[in-house]
Amino acid sequence: MDAPAITFSFAPIQILHRDRTLRIRAVIRSAAPDSADALGPPETEAADYCLAHHVLEGAEAAARASDTTTFDWYASHTDANTAAMSTPTAVGPRIMVAPDLGRLPRSEISETPYYVLGPDTIAAGPDLRELAATACSMGARTGFGDLLAAHAVVLVLLRHKQLGDTLDSWTITRLPGTVFCDHVDEPVVLARDLIHEAGHNWLNDALTATATKVSDEARFYSPWKQMMRPAFGFLHACWAFPLTMIYTARVLPQTTGTLHRFLTAYLAQQRDLLAPTAADHAHALTLIPDTGLRQRLYAVHHEALSL
Repeated sequence: MDAPAITFSFAPIQILHRDRTLRIRAVIRSAAPDSADALGPPETEAADYCLAHHVLEGAEAAARASDTTTFDWYASHTDANTAAMSTPTAVGPRIMVAPDLGRLPRSEISETPYYVLGPDTIAAGPDLRELAATACSMGARTGFGDLLAAHAVVLVLLRHKQLGDTLDSWTITRLPGTVFCDHVDEPVVLARDLIHEAGHNWLNDALTATATKVSDEARFYSPWKQMMRPAFGFLHACWAFPLTMIYTARVLPQTTGTLHRFLTAYLAQQRDLLAPTAADHAHALTLIPDTGLRQRLYAVHHEALSL
């Protein structure tokens, strides 16, 4: 039976997605007057937003390199040609890629590697696409369908690892809606990590959409990092990890054997890490002026504390 959905729909985010996509396409059109800029139907606006950032990033790099062929490709493919390689899933068409990790660039302002869709992009192999599609289905059945639909549009699948290995995953603010993650052969685990990273994308969009500037001066102890962190990072952790806790608690009864033990241990670990954040989280929430955003952050943290 499907689990109750957490409310991820947030009007300011939807406005942000539409407005910023139109602005990006206007920039591309100003440099390439023949390019198209019409948005798709409302249900595709989150995907349009994600893909517009890939096009902007790729077109800017091409322009800096004086690569007119590649720039023109982006100008004429405002969806980065994803219609030709999308995989249908329970949360809508997803773009799943598994690029050569040695070719992932780093920007001048960040050491975090990333990947931009472009004319040479090909879809991940069928096994990885099936793994990720099943993970999306697991996320949807446990109440996270809206989160994944809007904030995990492009899935960059990194290293294949074994259950119990350290799994690396991340997002970058310049490519919202894109998730970078290692993977094991268990879609239940991949779903957990997609939810975690989609949560970071959601909160970044929510903060931007509500024009929330979190004070750099306020700092709180993060049990996950075992150090004091600025409120921005602390709030992100107290949002993304509770989402994975709620997911894990909901999916746990459907698992057995080694996977069940792995997830049980993960949930127990996260309970111990989250518990001491209660007082600081209440303080950190006072830095969020938007009532709707503040209530969502509180509700997820509170539910996770009760697990």
